[in-house]
Amino acid sequence: MGDVPTPSSGTVPSRSRVEPGSVNIPLGEYPATTATQSPDYAKNISEEVIFTLNAALSQKDYVTLASLFLSDKSYWRDHLALTWDLRTVKGAGSIVEYVKATSTPITRVEIDSSSAYRAPGFKPIDAWGDVTGIQFFITFETEVGRGRGVVSLAWQDPEWQIFTISTVLTELKGFEEATGKKRTRGVQHGGNPERKNWRETREADAEFEGSEPRVLIIGSGQGGLTVAARLKMLNIPSLMIDLNERVGDNWRKRYHQLVLHDPVWYDHMPYIPFPPHWPVFTPKDKLAEFFEAYVKLLELNVWTSTALTSTSWDEEKQIWTVTVERKNADGTTTTRTLHPRHIVQATGHSGKKNFPSIPGMDAFAGSRLCHSSEFPGASPNANGKKAVVVGCCNSGHDIAQDFFEKGYDVTIVQRSTTCVVSSSSITEIGLKGLYDEDGPPVEDADLYLWGIPAALFKAQQVKLTKVQNEADKKTLDGLRKAGFGLDSGPDDAGLLVKYFQRGGGYYIDVGASQLIVDGKIKVKQGQEIAQVLPNGLKFADGSVLEAEEIIFATGYQNMRSQARIIFGDEVADRVGDVWGFNDEGEFRTMWQKSGHPGLWFMGGNLAISRYYSRILALQIKAREEGIVA
Repeated sequence: MGDVPTPSSGTVPSRSRVEPGSVNIPLGEYPATTATQSPDYAKNISEEVIFTLNAALSQKDYVTLASLFLSDKSYWRDHLALTWDLRTVKGAGSIVEYVKATSTPITRVEIDSSSAYRAPGFKPIDAWGDVTGIQFFITFETEVGRGRGVVSLAWQDPEWQIFTISTVLTELKGFEEATGKKRTRGVQHGGNPERKNWRETREADAEFEGSEPRVLIIGSGQGGLTVAARLKMLNIPSLMIDLNERVGDNWRKRYHQLVLHDPVWYDHMPYIPFPPHWPVFTPKDKLAEFFEAYVKLLELNVWTSTALTSTSWDEEKQIWTVTVERKNADGTTTTRTLHPRHIVQATGHSGKKNFPSIPGMDAFAGSRLCHSSEFPGASPNANGKKAVVVGCCNSGHDIAQDFFEKGYDVTIVQRSTTCVVSSSSITEIGLKGLYDEDGPPVEDADLYLWGIPAALFKAQQVKLTKVQNEADKKTLDGLRKAGFGLDSGPDDAGLLVKYFQRGGGYYIDVGASQLIVDGKIKVKQGQEIAQVLPNGLKFADGSVLEAEEIIFATGYQNMRSQARIIFGDEVADRVGDVWGFNDEGEFRTMWQKSGHPGLWFMGGNLAISRYYSRILALQIKAREEGIVA
């Protein structure tokens, strides 16, 4: 699929653009495939490798350790297990050096055979069946914690060697989550006449009567909720604040027809998964209701209608001083000063909205000109009223479809190219077997997915994208014929890689593509907007589009831009750029040390928030308990 370079993309085509400073990681290389043998053979080989690995680690026998790995093609992806960082190390030599420098050595690795999915077996180690090897799950211990991981072995004549190993810390020794057998009693027996019942205690906790949160979370969307839930289970008092009147308003107030484009099996929340009757694709208002229920069921602390009015950081005491203003039900305002040790910015993985400044905007005489984040939905019974949507990602398509269904004459403005994948290809091809009705438990699926080194994941996605494009061929051919510019993401690696490296530039088709193919949604492609006219838009080529409503679905800036608004230049200048990949293929700044002490970034879709919320919470817990400085 060809790219269409435009003035907005300069010399870099849309498919290859990344977040500023992000690395367009190279494609990983897989070893040769092997013939499948018996399950006992896979079990015996796995046990031999893990026995040798344990011996090499315990004896610091780095020669033997190096011999276990494919020389230059092996990977170790580590999330907090060996160090308090997110790392991906490639090549036997680099892996040995990484293990040598570990701050929390692994003391014991064991094979997890508690289910057929986890146990050793001959399986596709590239997720698509082209490369077969031995794969199995592991558990491990370090000096401070426990964790899980996944190992894949490849045949390198004359022996089996480790191709990939992933390790992720899941709990801290002595500070395990208060779930299962470690759940709280929930009652205090005895004769104390002053003791409170559950409701009284809960109300006092929610208001922080006589106490303060150790963690202040800005935002109560999926990012804020999931990290608050993880901190709750680790006994870290946290408080979410949100400008909205209700939890869930970040979804509830969005455009009328919004439905999640990801299927339910991919979107489960920590501790309380969606129930089995839940629809495959969740409507925005239904998700908002679930968020409210999630807060109540997990007893999370949130102050809505609350603004953060001032912040300061004490470098010596390593503590924040923040002032918040909370609007009460009677219209009055309560001001409170808090002193959290940590602030989590959970305002979404994007930052300040990208709302362009174009000559003539102030003179627009139509009924509406706004950013997509402010669009409440198309007016009914428009009877041919002209609308223009600028931007061709998920929001732009959904809004254009909403306009069409309400009777508008709608045109979508596409300035560069878009990666388009049908919803059915996502669920039936992209996520099939991992996140679906018959897939493994979501914790296993997450462990498998996030254990794949990004370079190998990208190589997988190239193969996946070819299959999805073939399945969607009729629609994609129709879009090209309609003048809609298409791409297949960076290096033809598709939608997810484009999302990870750039944060946008894609559309999961839930109906708008066919409307474009049929000419029911018109396309203006490849031209920059030169001027907003009182009755529409004028483009660089001199052409004009009439419009009574103009919606800019132009996305958002880097999350760091929102930090600058909230905290000011001094704080924002210390943090790194957010989102996209570093040169190891790990996400930048999110869910880890930000560059400013006591400040963390949390965001992403529901699935990303589910996994990385634990990563972030464990780092905060380790600091609060003095395990790490």
